Amino acid sequence: MRKELLKSVKRVVIKIGSRVLTNSAGALDMAVIGRICNEIAVLRRQGLEVVVVSSGAIAAGKSELGLTDKLRTIPHKQAAAAVGQTRLMQAYERSLAPNNLKAAQLLLTSEDLGSRQRFLNARATLDALLGFGIIPIINENDTVVVDEIKFGDNDNLSALVTNVAEAHLLLILTDIEGFYSADPHIHPDATLIPLIKGITREIERAAGGSGSTVGTGGMATKVAAAKKAGKNGVATLMVSGKLSGIIVAALNGEEVGTLFLPSGIGINRRKHWIAYTLKPSGRITVDEGARNALMKKGKSLLPSGVVQVEGRFERGACVRLSGLDGVEFARGLSDYSSAESVRLVGCKSSEIEGILGYHYGDVLVHRDNLVLL
Repeated sequence: MRKELLKSVKRVVIKIGSRVLTNSAGALDMAVIGRICNEIAVLRRQGLEVVVVSSGAIAAGKSELGLTDKLRTIPHKQAAAAVGQTRLMQAYERSLAPNNLKAAQLLLTSEDLGSRQRFLNARATLDALLGFGIIPIINENDTVVVDEIKFGDNDNLSALVTNVAEAHLLLILTDIEGFYSADPHIHPDATLIPLIKGITREIERAAGGSGSTVGTGGMATKVAAAKKAGKNGVATLMVSGKLSGIIVAALNGEEVGTLFLPSGIGINRRKHWIAYTLKPSGRITVDEGARNALMKKGKSLLPSGVVQVEGRFERGACVRLSGLDGVEFARGLSDYSSAESVRLVGCKSSEIEGILGYHYGDVLVHRDNLVLL
């Protein structure tokens, strides 16, 4: 089954973690980067298009600046990223050159992908670069990013990039061989799970959440990335980036690492963007009747089913939809601002124009702009 699935892959996103790219001293490991680039060259010769999401800029900057302790302030992290990003790109350029391949740099923030126009621009840029045979190297723009516009980690970014790039597979290179029944660093008897058909709550709990001194992601963020990619109908392979030949072996269908299959019915790319790329600006709480109409009947959200509006948002903003229990069950784009929505709580659609003096439509969130989570 694995070989059959991977035969259809024409475009792959490869996410490379800091632990893979750095040595024990925290500096970039040029031997590892060279090996990875050689394997990317093999994939290119096989006709695959490759997009790389690479960590390592802050780690490279720390090493260049002679810093050993964990960076605790945003300016220090941004300074390290500014120094390290150039070193990281130089490393890729040098390592790709012997195979007559060239690299291009794309630095992103969530604001870039949160704008539909900029999102589509990024997609067009990637298409153009891949058309020229270039290897795009994507990273978060750590030199300017703040908490409000962070992706959180490059595992999350890589899942979003599978949507931007319209990729067929997400390959995550990490420092262990795949997903284990328990943390193999702590439990030596833990066993590798080669296939996960659906990411359940048990799988998410087993993933836990550990980071490192050079990276921000642990197993929990990788499982979350696989879940997001799966919602887009994209499978995820998690393998050890420390093993020679692992990338080629993985893409050739060998039984390495852990394969996460997409679960359920995938959503279209625009709805994936609404659900996972946009940051919600507010919350709309609905009654049980409205919740059932949205979840079971595929209806739009009418103002009559709304019981509370929280936050400040403009028309067209992404909002969370929650039931009376406070649990978020959907996200969508609001047809009205928060100030307008507050005035429309509980009213009939026919009353909107009388209350506001105008109306954009009969619903607060249209079903075409709504995603069940």
